[in-house]
Amino acid sequence: MSIKNKLNRLKNHLGTDNCNMPAPIEKKDLTIDVPYKEVWENHGVYPFYFEDAYCLIREKEYNLDQMHGIYSFGQFAAAVEAWNSSSIRHPLSAAGHDPENIFFFDTETTGLGGGAGNSIFLLGQASLKGNKIKLKQHILPHPGAEIPLYKSFLESIAYSTMVTYNGKAFDWPQVKTRHTLIREHVPKLPPFGHFDLYHAARRMWKHKLERIKLAAVEKDVLGIEREDDIPGFLAPMIYFDFVERKNPEGMLGIIKHNEIDILSLISLYTHLSFQILRLDARQSPREIFEVGRWLSSLGESSEAKTAFCKISNGDTEEAKEARFALAFEHKKHKNWTEAARLWKGTAESGSLKSKLISCIELAKIYEHRLKDIDQAIIYAERALELYADLSEKHTERISMKEEEIKKRLERLNRKVPNGG
Repeated sequence: MSIKNKLNRLKNHLGTDNCNMPAPIEKKDLTIDVPYKEVWENHGVYPFYFEDAYCLIREKEYNLDQMHGIYSFGQFAAAVEAWNSSSIRHPLSAAGHDPENIFFFDTETTGLGGGAGNSIFLLGQASLKGNKIKLKQHILPHPGAEIPLYKSFLESIAYSTMVTYNGKAFDWPQVKTRHTLIREHVPKLPPFGHFDLYHAARRMWKHKLERIKLAAVEKDVLGIEREDDIPGFLAPMIYFDFVERKNPEGMLGIIKHNEIDILSLISLYTHLSFQILRLDARQSPREIFEVGRWLSSLGESSEAKTAFCKISNGDTEEAKEARFALAFEHKKHKNWTEAARLWKGTAESGSLKSKLISCIELAKIYEHRLKDIDQAIIYAERALELYADLSEKHTERISMKEEEIKKRLERLNRKVPNGG
């Protein structure tokens, strides 16, 4: 019998006929023991199974009228709407975004260093969904469960922009590092826009806060008081104890700490937005000044002038600084007369540094724009005196050098008819 005939006879036995193929055997779900499962469930924490491992998930909802500090969660949507109605170009602008396309993100890690040796054991996120703020936290039950952890996290995020606190430098690079080790098993990291509120808070409140930690901003700016909070620096120790003993008692405190961190990001983004857009009726003169400086650095000169003008009257330090900064805005627009008028004031009344810079700027204007060499010499000589005073006190750093002022004065003297 030929090989072909033998194969034909064995065809049914070999199962090569699709009609006679046995039904595939369904793989039964693997039963995995979750230590203290009932305790977790009593706190709204449930396992997420993937392949032969699991992570833990906690979800919670908040009404939009619920307050967190001085803001309700519903005011976040108002902040996004305000950005969409504004023409200001700013790194924190939500123009073009729907509030539901933004999510707030924070992590808890086994250490503060970078690299593969540092693991993330909690990924927390929150976003607006309909008429609720929805929080979701992904918890690593032990170091070998990163695949279900990142699987559950990456399947939960479909947003255009994330909001963090120092996340550009720490949280998201850590996510990228850990993802690299398991990228064959989990979805890709999607691209996001990124609002990092740490640098914004530093710019706005470094004048009043010694350290720009989120907890300090919460208390002194947002009016948020934490009760029985576990300090973040204890989180790694508590997590390692949890891995060893499995008892969730300590971890529940870390989860609550992370929850407050994330909710505070919502209030902080709202507050920063209202500050920048000058919609906060409680905004202090110093905050208005810092907003003006920030807008000026971004090229938003018209908006910067509006901010400076609002606080430029009077003899307060903020008023003097506002007039000094306002002169630079007029200089940008070649309004030399108004710039000179303002700098004359700050040359007489202001900090030693602002007096010095005002005199230098006045010397430039009188020499090159107003063509008054005598006045230019007066202010150059005054600048030289102020430089000596400033150098003697060593209280402020300045970029200009004494030689530059001397050369300017020598050049001006040469311009005087008959050598002066």
